[in-house]
Amino acid sequence: MKKVIIIGAGPAGITAANELQKSNKEYEITILEESDCIGGISRTVSHDGNHMDIGGHRFFSKDKRVMDWWFDIMPLQGKDSFDDIKLNRKKHLAKKGPDPERENNVMLIRQRVSRIYYKHKFFDYPVSLKWDTIKNMGFITTIRAGFSYIKSCLHKLKETSLENFYINRFGKVLYSMFFEGYTEKLWGRHPKDISADWGAQRVKGLSITAVLKDIFCKLIPGKKNKNVETSLIEEFYYPKYGPGQLWETAAEKAVKNGAVLKTSSKVTKVHTSNGKIDYVIYTDKSGEHQIEADIVISSMPLKDLVEGMNDVPDEISKIASGLPYRDFVTVGLEIDKLNLINKTNIPTLGDIVPDCWIYVQDTGVKLGRIQIFNNWSPYLVKDPEHKVWIGLEYFCLEGDDFWNMSDEECISYATDELIKMGVISKDAKITSSHRERVKKAYPAYFDTYDDIDKLISWLNRFPNLYCIGRNGQHRYNNMDHSMVTAFEAVNNINNNISSKDNIWSVNTEQSYHEEK
Repeated sequence: MKKVIIIGAGPAGITAANELQKSNKEYEITILEESDCIGGISRTVSHDGNHMDIGGHRFFSKDKRVMDWWFDIMPLQGKDSFDDIKLNRKKHLAKKGPDPERENNVMLIRQRVSRIYYKHKFFDYPVSLKWDTIKNMGFITTIRAGFSYIKSCLHKLKETSLENFYINRFGKVLYSMFFEGYTEKLWGRHPKDISADWGAQRVKGLSITAVLKDIFCKLIPGKKNKNVETSLIEEFYYPKYGPGQLWETAAEKAVKNGAVLKTSSKVTKVHTSNGKIDYVIYTDKSGEHQIEADIVISSMPLKDLVEGMNDVPDEISKIASGLPYRDFVTVGLEIDKLNLINKTNIPTLGDIVPDCWIYVQDTGVKLGRIQIFNNWSPYLVKDPEHKVWIGLEYFCLEGDDFWNMSDEECISYATDELIKMGVISKDAKITSSHRERVKKAYPAYFDTYDDIDKLISWLNRFPNLYCIGRNGQHRYNNMDHSMVTAFEAVNNINNNISSKDNIWSVNTEQSYHEEK
C-alpha cells in the first residue's frame, strides 16, 4: 500500500483523493490542510446566519468529466421559483438540530448576470453592442470606440504585455474604459507591466468578434453557438449553500472511503533524498510531526513548497521566492436595501438588481467587485426577502496598509466607498458585517514568473512529486481546471507515467475563458 500525502484540501486536493480511491490500487491517503476549512478559496464562510462565497464560483465547465464529477457529488435540483425558495427557507428555519441545511446537498441552476459599474452607469460584461451600451457610452465615445477597434484589427501590436493583448482584441478606447483600471486594481501593476500569458489564459477567445458571433447565433432561430466563450454563458450551476458545501461533501466522501484528513496542519518541510521525496513535516496544535511519503501531491503555493525543500539550487530558490501573488479581502455587509434600481426585465427576490458580480471600473475607489449573494443563491442569505447580503472584494498585498486594517476600520472604509459610488445611501441600515482575508488568492504573472519554466523543469525531476491546482502550479486556474490537473496526476500515478507534461499543460489551450 503506497503512502500518499496530499497537501491542501481545496478543489485539486479533494479531487485527487477521491480519484485515487476510485482506482483498483490501494493507497494510504493523508490530506494535510493548513487552515481549519475545506475548499481553499472555494470555501464558504458562515457569519451570523449568512454565507459568503470567497471570490464567487460558477459551476460550469466544458469538460464533461468535471460536470459529471460535480453532479455525482451533488445532484441537480433545478430552478427554484420564488415561492419554492420562501417555502423551503421556512421549512429549514423551523427544523432543529446542528445544521439542518446540510440535508440539501443539491445544485441549483442560476442565471448569469455580471455588469460593469462605470461612472454611475451599468454596462454589460462582456461588453455588448446593445442600445443601452451605446446610450451609456454616448454617441461620440461609441464612434471613437468603433474606429479604435477597426484600427486594432488592421494593425496588431506585438503581444509583449497584457495591455497590448487587450488592445488587439478590443481597441484602445474600450481597453481604457473597461480593462485598464480594473486590471491595475487587481494586480497592483499597470497592464503594460504584466505578461500577456495572463490574457492568453484568462480571456483567450473573448473579443469583439466573439461577442458579435454570439449575438448573431442568438438572432437566428435554431442557430446555436456551440463554441460560446464561458463568459458569454447565460446560466450556471451552483450548490445550494455555496461552493464549500460541495467540497465539504466531497471531503466527507473521501474520509468515509478511508482517507485521513488533518486540518490546521501546515506543511513546513518536504524532505528529499536520492532524487525523491521521502517524508513531509507538518505542524499542528500539538507540535511538529513527520510522515513518510511514497507519493506527494501538492497544491500548496510553489513559493512555499520550494522554501520547504532541502538542497535547492540558488537559481531555483530565487525564482520560487520571487513568484508574486495578490491577496484578497472580502467585506460582507447585510443591509436593508441597495440604492440601485432594477431596470432589467429579470425578476429578483426582493426586487434588487440581478447581478451576481458588479465590476467596479472607477479608479476613484479601491473596491474591485461587488458580489450580491442573494443572486448567487438566496439560501446564502438569512432573510433574502428583506435583506441584501453583499460581498465587497478588495485586492491587496498581505501586510500592506489595507490588509492590516482592523475589522472595524476595513468595514467602515468599504461602507464609505459604497456611499461615494452611490450604491447605498448615507442612511442605509447595516445589520451585520464581516471581514475575511485570503492569502495568495491570485498567482501573478510578473517578476520571476518569466523564469517559471526553469522551476517546473527542476520540480519534474522528482518522480513522486505532482504539482496541481491554482497555487500548486502558480497558474490562474479556475476550479474546473484545478480539478483536471488532479485527474491528470492520478492518471499518471495509476499508470506509472513518468512525464508530467499533461499535468502542466492543463488550461494552456486557446479555447476557454472565465473572468474570475
